[in-house]
Amino acid sequence: MNTEALARLAEDRVDHRFKGLPPDAAGLTVGELAAQRRNLFTNGFGTPVLALSAERLEHNLKLMETYAARHGLAFAPHGKTSMAPQLFHRQLAHGAWGITLAVPHQVRVARAFGTARIFLANELVDPAALRWIAAELAADPAFRFVCYVDSVRGVELMDAALRGAERPVDVVVELAAGDGARTGVRTEAECAAVADAVAAVPTLRLAGVAGYEGEVPDADPERVRAWLRRLVALAADFDRAGRFTDAGEIVVSAGGSAWFDAVADVFAQIPGLSRPVLKLLRSGAYVSHDDGHYRRLTPFNRVPQEGALEPAFRLWAQIVSRPSAGQAFANAGKRDAAHDLDLPSAQVVRRDGTERPATGVSVTALSDQHTWLRTEPDADLEVGDWIGLGLSHPCTSFDKWQLIPLAEADGTVVDYIRTFF
Repeated sequence: MNTEALARLAEDRVDHRFKGLPPDAAGLTVGELAAQRRNLFTNGFGTPVLALSAERLEHNLKLMETYAARHGLAFAPHGKTSMAPQLFHRQLAHGAWGITLAVPHQVRVARAFGTARIFLANELVDPAALRWIAAELAADPAFRFVCYVDSVRGVELMDAALRGAERPVDVVVELAAGDGARTGVRTEAECAAVADAVAAVPTLRLAGVAGYEGEVPDADPERVRAWLRRLVALAADFDRAGRFTDAGEIVVSAGGSAWFDAVADVFAQIPGLSRPVLKLLRSGAYVSHDDGHYRRLTPFNRVPQEGALEPAFRLWAQIVSRPSAGQAFANAGKRDAAHDLDLPSAQVVRRDGTERPATGVSVTALSDQHTWLRTEPDADLEVGDWIGLGLSHPCTSFDKWQLIPLAEADGTVVDYIRTFF
C-alpha cells in the first residue's frame, strides 16, 4: 500500500467532524493527539464514543491469517466492513492477497491508498466507473482487478464502456446461491452463456467463478456445502471446455463470515485443473467481530479447535436520565450504534474509575440519540455513569464513525482509525 498516503491521515486536524474526541484537542493533528496517548476515560473524551480494542483487533488479524494459511486459502477480506485503509494495510501485512470491495467508490478509496489487488464482489456496468478502472489498469501494470459478471447484458455493457482499453478486465462468473437469492446466474447453462459472451469480446477475460454462500436459502451446513460443490464443479466444467486458456490462474471464490469453514472444506477438494487455482476467501466481519449476530454465527463455534474471534468494539455512552426505578436513558442512539440486526447489549458500567458488570441492565430500544434501558431491582445505575455497550454487525458499526479511537485494555488510546464511507 501507499505508506505516504496512510501517513497523511495523521496530518488531518481534529475538529467538530469527529464525534467523541476531547474538545481541547481541536486544532491538533490526529498524529499529535495519538502521540499524547490519552486515556479514553480520564482525558477529556466525550460520550458517545466508539472504541476499538487494540489487543482484540490484533488477535483477530492473526487468527484469520493463520486460518487461511492452514487451509491453503488466499484471503481477500471484504473491505466494505470497515472502509478503513489503515485496517486494509494491517490485513495485507497479515498475509491477505488483496481486498474485496462492493461498489466503485470503495475501489477508488482503496486505490487512493495504493491497494494493488482488488476483488469487486459485484457486477460493474457503470460506464464512468469502468473507464476509470481501465485507466487505473493502464497506468499501473501491477494493479490486479477482478469483478463479477452475471448476465450477457452485463457483458455487453462492460464491453461497450471498455472499448479501446489497454488491458482486459478480469471477470468471474457469479453463480447464484439459489432461486430467489441475491445476484448471480441461476443455472449452469446460463453460466455457460455468460462465459461465451465474455469469450466473444476483447475487453474482458474470464478468470474464474465465484459466489456468496451466505445467500443459500434456508442455509445449513449440507445446503451450503452442496452449493459450494456446484461452484467447484462449474470451475472444473469451464476448465475442461478450455474457457480459461487466457488466464494465468483460475479464481474460485466464496466466503462470507458465517460459513468459511464450509468453504475451506469444499475448496480443499478442488480437483487438479489446467492452471493453478486461487482459492479466494472473502470474509470481512472478522476484523472487529461483534457481540451479537456474528458471535452467534461464526464458524469458530463449529470448529472451536481452530480458535475464537474476539469482539473488538465497545460503544461508551453516559446515563443522562433515570426517571424511574425501572428505566434509564443513555446518550447514544441510532446515529451511533448498529441496530439493523440486533440492539446493543449492556455490558459494563463505569463510575469513579471502577468498572463492573452491567447487572440488571438491558437495552430495550434506540431513538435517534438515546438508548432506552430497562433496569431490574438489583441494577446499580446513576445519572453520570458511563455504560459500555456491545454491538452487533460490524458493517453498520464502522459506518457511523469517521474517526475511531484504538484503545488498549487500560483505556490508553494509541491510534485513531479513519473510515471512508
